[in-house]
Amino acid sequence: MQLTVESVLNYEILKNARVLTAKDSVADCNVQWISVMEMPVENFVRQNEVVLTTAIGCHNDVENFKSFVQDIIDSNASALMIAIGRHVFDIPTEVVELAEQQNFVLIELPWEVRFSTIIEEVMRDINDTQYKDRERSEKVQRELLKLILGDTDLDHISKYIQRQIDCQLLITDRNGSAQVKSGYTQAFMEKWKNAVINGDFPIRKEADLVNNDPMLQKFRTADLDDRLILQIPVLQVSEDPQGYIFVVLPKELPVVSYLTHYRIAVLEHAATTISLWLSRKNAIEETKINLRSDFVQEVAKGEFVSADQALSRAKLLGYNLDLPYISLIGYPENFKELFEKRKQDYDSYTQWTESMIRYIEEEIYFAAQSLKREVMMTYQGNQLLIYLEKPAETDYENVINFLDLVNRRLRNLLPEVTISWGVGDYSESFQGLSESYHHAKIALEIGRRKKGRGQCMFYSDTRIDRVLLTLAQNEEMKKVIMATIKPLVDYDKQRNMDLIGTLKSYNQNHGNVSQAARALSLHRQSLLYRLRKIESLTGHSLIDPDDLFLLDLSLKTWEIGVAENING
Repeated sequence: MQLTVESVLNYEILKNARVLTAKDSVADCNVQWISVMEMPVENFVRQNEVVLTTAIGCHNDVENFKSFVQDIIDSNASALMIAIGRHVFDIPTEVVELAEQQNFVLIELPWEVRFSTIIEEVMRDINDTQYKDRERSEKVQRELLKLILGDTDLDHISKYIQRQIDCQLLITDRNGSAQVKSGYTQAFMEKWKNAVINGDFPIRKEADLVNNDPMLQKFRTADLDDRLILQIPVLQVSEDPQGYIFVVLPKELPVVSYLTHYRIAVLEHAATTISLWLSRKNAIEETKINLRSDFVQEVAKGEFVSADQALSRAKLLGYNLDLPYISLIGYPENFKELFEKRKQDYDSYTQWTESMIRYIEEEIYFAAQSLKREVMMTYQGNQLLIYLEKPAETDYENVINFLDLVNRRLRNLLPEVTISWGVGDYSESFQGLSESYHHAKIALEIGRRKKGRGQCMFYSDTRIDRVLLTLAQNEEMKKVIMATIKPLVDYDKQRNMDLIGTLKSYNQNHGNVSQAARALSLHRQSLLYRLRKIESLTGHSLIDPDDLFLLDLSLKTWEIGVAENING
């Protein structure tokens, strides 16, 4: 039971005290501290503190008196008791009006009432309340330890804590990813996810929650969805948070009114309990993730001696290798650029990347579940490697629907993230999984070269590109390509004329000068000048079919596989 100003006024010693202002608020003003204070106040008064004073420094100066009382009010004290009869005979009307306007409790005390007696009475009740709170919180601590030892899931632990503190909880890992979501609407969780991605949570700024109360220094607050969120770190031995407890406070409830000694103690016990739970869970999850990740990598690289060996491992890890799979590779193109914009909100690039990949993986799993498809996945070497179940009756429609769903959800969640995709093909037998991976890798590389960032390329659409890529790897062909294209590349670097783009547009428009000029937004004569320059630099005629074929083949082969050699 919280001690209030009303409870204090019921003491026999204060029977002659007179409440001057905010009479209707005395029952709601909690009392956690009591002190004697004269001018100046500075930062010596705490929240929920009853202040006793003789106002000796105010003399007969009304403005000084008002300033003194205002400082007490600004400290969020519970009440101010002023002894009347020696230094102050009457509290000025202006001071009373000031307190009334701000609904602050101002109490007039007879001079003969000793401050020490009031303090003794109040401290006895405060200590009694704290003792009872401590007993209750220790009981909670014992119950929490029982829950941990009983291997209780985090959802039940969270609900038990919520009953003790009369508020909803959100428990997350160190990156802000919710570990328990029950009790929250989907709309709230979407807002939470966006806030985490934007760096609003976890709260990392160094700022005191309220005034100078040392009990509250570990807490941080921020707003979300018109609700005040209170953050408590869950620490490891190294003092680095391994997770957080977020208390979603009721609207318009002052933080310090909510944070009683009992609730603070319960939250501290909760942080210890959840630290133990997360440590155990993280150790299990990390081992499981590493094993599953290594397994998918080994499958992709064809490192298993036999299908039986792979099937045995897959069964232990919860995968079903009897299903047909097709490989997809996703490459996040601009992670480092995005991190540079938000690095002040994160401890490191690695931590930020972990957070982003976690949310991307969530959306991938969601898309697979929505389509009722099994999925195996890992993130290694800056690439997402996915094996998606492929129904026997479909060709690539299943993959297209899957990627459409993933991309649509990611555009809402991570609109700035750009991911390029490569899709392999399906081959019968277990050995086909490795082949599908290598095909997806080729499709990704060709797609990034040919289509640019953020596009999707299917291996089945790369037949011509693969022929060109094979030609590009032939040393003799490479010499021919470089001899043909290099003069144009060098000239473009020196004069910035884009002869490469001109030749490409000319070929795409089947030698139609007018159409090519329009496509390039050039005057016809300017285009003719460029075409003559191409002929002059390469020594090949754009009219001769053989020369034109060689130029076109060299250009396409250069684009697909030799560009780095020439540009380097």
